[in-house]
Amino acid sequence: MSSRRFWMGMVLGALAGGAVSLLDKSTRDGVKEDFSKVSSGVAYAVKNPNELFEEIKDVANKVRSTVEQVTEDVAFITEKVEEIRDVPPQVTELVKGTKETLRKIASSDQSPSHIDGNEL
Repeated sequence: MSSRRFWMGMVLGALAGGAVSLLDKSTRDGVKEDFSKVSSGVAYAVKNPNELFEEIKDVANKVRSTVEQVTEDVAFITEKVEEIRDVPPQVTELVKGTKETLRKIASSDQSPSHIDGNEL
């Protein structure tokens, strides 16, 4: 019961606050203008429900296509991040191989040669 009394007090307080705020002329004029805009929009929607439905459908399609595009972009970025994660082990292996080759060249008594076997 006290919960119901609380909500009733909230509604009555809001109505009283709204009524007091309407004592100001500029507030009254603004409320009239807003009410006029809303009522004319509602009247138009009631007279042209198909047009409203088409607009809602268009917005829903735009939202869906945007979500699909973002999903594709996220998938692409995720794929690239995975590729980048794989690069450091490959680079490490390449550096180890190069180091090993240079070590062999340095330890041999052969004259330095190019990687493809040609002399420098």
